[in-house]
Amino acid sequence: MSDSPKKRYGLIGRNIDYSFSRTYFGKKFSAEHYQEYTYENFDLPSISDFPEVRANHPDIKGLNVTIPYKEAILTYLDELSENAKKIGAVNVIRFKKNGKIKGYNSDWFGFKKALTPLLLPHHKKALILGTGGAAKAVAFALEKMGILYAFVSRNDYPNAIRYEHLNETIFDTYSIIINCTPLGTFPNIDQCPPIPYTYFTSRHIAFDLIYNPEKTLFLQQAEAQGALIENGYPMLVFQAEKAWKIWNRS
Repeated sequence: MSDSPKKRYGLIGRNIDYSFSRTYFGKKFSAEHYQEYTYENFDLPSISDFPEVRANHPDIKGLNVTIPYKEAILTYLDELSENAKKIGAVNVIRFKKNGKIKGYNSDWFGFKKALTPLLLPHHKKALILGTGGAAKAVAFALEKMGILYAFVSRNDYPNAIRYEHLNETIFDTYSIIINCTPLGTFPNIDQCPPIPYTYFTSRHIAFDLIYNPEKTLFLQQAEAQGALIENGYPMLVFQAEKAWKIWNRS
């Protein structure tokens, strides 16, 4: 496709040099011979800088959105998909031919695709560590899968358990533990959510949305107790391919 018109894609977030998306789409464009396609990071100190990005790059066809703007971006969009409305967070933006921009969420799809192969019949309930945009997408996916869940939060939050209240009985009840916080992300690899790791067992799944490092301290400690572990890389691949389909809808 060497004669393809130039198309620009990118990622908005803050402190995103580590970005999965730029590397992934760069390799994809090269492998699939999209020579005129580019993908770049737009590292924004504030979400209020987004209109400037939009104004200065009229050739943008699509964007990904990452921490900490998945919820804050909503007020800057012209339209939202039904799923994005229900979730309350956006990680994909499509620039439409009529000049409007529409927000979507592919995180829930990526998480569902990544978690499904790990599930056994007893995996009926999940704890979601964190309450941000990624956590909301995970909750939406769990609802679609018929898995009950509770959030775990440092603060009072609807349907949430505070970290200090986690105990062995709760761990016996909730056999899927999902880290949706940034704790443990490179370079802060010595951090992890403050949960009682000794209560993990071989009946648990520990899923970390973080992919760098490959095995976070959260996953290391869960694995040491026999838990099945998975990092965020498969989820990111699935959500990225879903984003690509969204951007290229006719």
